[in-house]
Formats: sequence, structure tokens, C-alpha cells
Amino acid sequence: MFERFTKAARAVVKGAAEHAERGGATAVTQEHLLLALLDGEGTRATEALRALCPPDRRPSLVATLTDARRRAGLSRADEEALADLGIDVGAIVARVEETHGEGALAGDRKDSGRRRRPFSREAKGILEKSLRVALARKDREIGDEHILLALTTTGGVVAEALADHGVTYASVEAAVAGVPAP
Repeated sequence: MFERFTKAARAVVKGAAEHAERGGATAVTQEHLLLALLDGEGTRATEALRALCPPDRRPSLVATLTDARRRAGLSRADEEALADLGIDVGAIVARVEETHGEGALAGDRKDSGRRRRPFSREAKGILEKSLRVALARKDREIGDEHILLALTTTGGVVAEALADHGVTYASVEAAVAGVPAP
């Protein structure tokens, strides 16, 4: 599959691994893929992201991801479902952080120095879904725009954060259609 990735898509995968390494994460996640996309310049996906989520709105997007990480990666839908059962996630997070420090539920345990971080099951799913998106669009290669489109369709924290900032499958598809291929 990776032989079908464009240079831009490979840069996203590499950038995601670098984000994971810098953050001391034990695995590369969907969030790292998004952060790598946000770092990019001059590609179809980065131009679409720039149009849909301008640089001045990106700190809000990153803050949304950080807040979700503090809640152990629970999406708003997860939090609401637990609230329906009488479980206050905010209270649990506060109590855990009171005892163990801020970000204790983030799962960002510092890695023991491993050179390569594995991709999480969810991140692998995004890369596989990017292939399906490319095939559905009858594209010969998998570009970074396919990774972005895949991120919008999976549900969960990253897709929720993107949607909250106006980045949906339909909006990305429309924005990418207006960006010429590099």
C-alpha cells in the first residue's frame, strides 16, 4: 500500500511519527497524523485545511485535542453516554489529576527510548481508509488529501474536533476539488 503514497502522504506519515516521538508517546495516533497535516505546506490537503481552518483557528483545534487527551481520549459522544449513566467524566478527571498530576489520563507515558513507535490500531485504520477513499475517488495514488478525508470519517475525537472547526468530509472534498494537484 505504501508504494501508492505520494511524497506528501509519506511526509504526513513521517511527520506523525516525529510528533509521537517528540511527545514521548508510545504509539503514533490519529492525532499525530492530524498534527502532521497541520504542519504541512503547499499540498492539496494543507491548502484545503488552510481554507477551512485558517491558522488563527488552529490553536483552538489543538486545544480541543489536548482536552480530549486529558479525558483519556474520550469523545464528546462517549462523555455524554457516560453522563447518561450518571458518570461525570469531568469530576473523574479532576480527581485523578488531583492525585496523580495534570494529564494523568492522557496515556502519554514517556517512551523508554524505542527508536520506532508503532502505529496505533486507529492510525493504521486511517491509513487503510485513505486507500479506500482514493479507490472510491478513482485516484491512482494516495495523497495527503486522502488521509485528511479518512480522518473526517472515522468518528472519535479527531473527527469530532475537525467537524467542530468546520472540517468535514464534504467540506474537505469541496476544498480539495478547488486545489490543483502539485
